[in-house]
Amino acid sequence: MSEPSPLLPDPDAPATRKRVSVRGRLRNYFFTGVIVAGPLAITIYITWWCISLIDGWVKPLVPSAYLPDHYLPFSVPGLGLLIAFVALTTLGALTANLVGRSVVEFGEVLLARTPVISGLYRGLRQVFETLFSTSGTSFRTVGLVEFPVKGTWSIVFLSAPAGPDVQGALGSEHDHVGVFLPCAPNPTTGFFFYLPRAEVIELSISVDDAAKLVMSAGVIQPEDPQSRLQAMAAGLRAAQVGPAHPGSAPMPVRDRLDA
Repeated sequence: MSEPSPLLPDPDAPATRKRVSVRGRLRNYFFTGVIVAGPLAITIYITWWCISLIDGWVKPLVPSAYLPDHYLPFSVPGLGLLIAFVALTTLGALTANLVGRSVVEFGEVLLARTPVISGLYRGLRQVFETLFSTSGTSFRTVGLVEFPVKGTWSIVFLSAPAGPDVQGALGSEHDHVGVFLPCAPNPTTGFFFYLPRAEVIELSISVDDAAKLVMSAGVIQPEDPQSRLQAMAAGLRAAQVGPAHPGSAPMPVRDRLDA
């Protein structure tokens, strides 16, 4: 009796096929668990890190007699974040009236007369006003530019138009706009340069979708909400089309709609 070839499966070895099947199933279960638990664990870690960081900044500024940690046997996480939120909201409300604006203007005059701090403060204030202004459009528009070579396209975020000095140096033939090109997978780093506005192709996707596209290196594509709703509706319709009795044919869509 000839021995089975090592290149062909042995029909008398069902245990081997079962062992491979179990191994593959366990591998699928493991990667499914990683997909489910990975983003959740990273989100919890980053959130906890931010809360701990703000607590470490704010709590030392508050007298211990006013902190519940002084009376409780455990520390209350997020208290510093809550205090910072209330303090910043109160500061914004006070700045909105005449007295608050006068105090802020007086402080800005003092800072403007300080040699080194004045330039740093003005630059940081312009950055914060640009990023957090509700009426601004900087970094709220996504576009495509040909970079790094002709025929290759990269995602960019449109910044402010070129100032008078930059526009004058580049010439008045084209209107130039500043663009920020993020690097994958870390979109907080990248390149900033000016381009003629005609060379930028604006996209109708959100900044969040563009950031996901960059961070995932193109794996996570932007989804159209209307297409997602249509797919969900199609799935519900397909589930309702199922036969009422085993072996019976499904009801046609037109007849079901008429019913």
